[in-house]
Amino acid sequence: MDHWRVDTPQGPLSQYSSVERFDAFLKQIAGVGYEAIETFDFHLPVLRDLFGSLEAARAHMQSRGIDRVLSLFHAVMYDARQSTPHVRATHDRMAGYAEYIMKSSAGLGVQNFIVMPAGLYFDVEPVTDDKIRACAELWNRIGQMTLEGYGVKTCCHHEFFCGIRSAEQLRKFYDWTDPRYVFLCLDTAQHVIAGVDPVQLFIERRERVAAFHLKDTHHVDLNGDYRRKPDAEVMAPTTDRWFYEMGTEGGLVDFPALYGAMKDTAWAGWVGVEHDKADVGGGNYPESTAIAAWYLRNVLRPIHD
Repeated sequence: MDHWRVDTPQGPLSQYSSVERFDAFLKQIAGVGYEAIETFDFHLPVLRDLFGSLEAARAHMQSRGIDRVLSLFHAVMYDARQSTPHVRATHDRMAGYAEYIMKSSAGLGVQNFIVMPAGLYFDVEPVTDDKIRACAELWNRIGQMTLEGYGVKTCCHHEFFCGIRSAEQLRKFYDWTDPRYVFLCLDTAQHVIAGVDPVQLFIERRERVAAFHLKDTHHVDLNGDYRRKPDAEVMAPTTDRWFYEMGTEGGLVDFPALYGAMKDTAWAGWVGVEHDKADVGGGNYPESTAIAAWYLRNVLRPIHD
């Protein structure tokens, strides 16, 4: 996932601020072994502005060793009046917007459409079976559209502050969604923070897993921080930094066990790395990217190979 900023004399700047900065970004990530990127759907117009078309943007990526935008994160601002998965009256609008994004992203080689399947927990609670079923109905509908119409898998990503977060809620949601159309993006740190073992979740839902966000955490939320408004990741007074690179001391995710399970079940596909808020506490995104690449190449890949 391309959370990324670099320090400049003008302050922190995104790689999307110019062709030159985007080019430097591509060279850095390709140089340490990555082959694709993930981005947010709100970056689509920026890529068009930078390169003239999405086809030209992908051609430039490929010239630098990056094949495609593998996954597109659907940045929905959930609002009960017009876009809330557990409110059925908003489903038509949400499905229409999702199809608009599918049409708008043609040319980048997108394979996965990453979504948060429910609103923020404090906007959804109490989380009832009917609300989970309503969410399932929406993503069944959108997942069928993205796969049959555009060849793209809809993958649900459960932040620790998502309205569908616990092991029991996850069980119900994936039991009530169509395995042909609704897939799982397994975010290792987010699940651990929510008290869910990502290795066990992978084993139980292996056939549904179509994407990964690999990152570590040192914390399990035992204080109800997932209810914090407006943003649990930055408002919790108990935790300065939620996310860490793979392999850091004190990490709670058992990545070797996860890769062992992937090998045992012959899982094959793209694996993504995420550095969400890597600059908290003095870190930076290029450094985090390189650390994760080293861990993948020297620790995890030998397990799978």
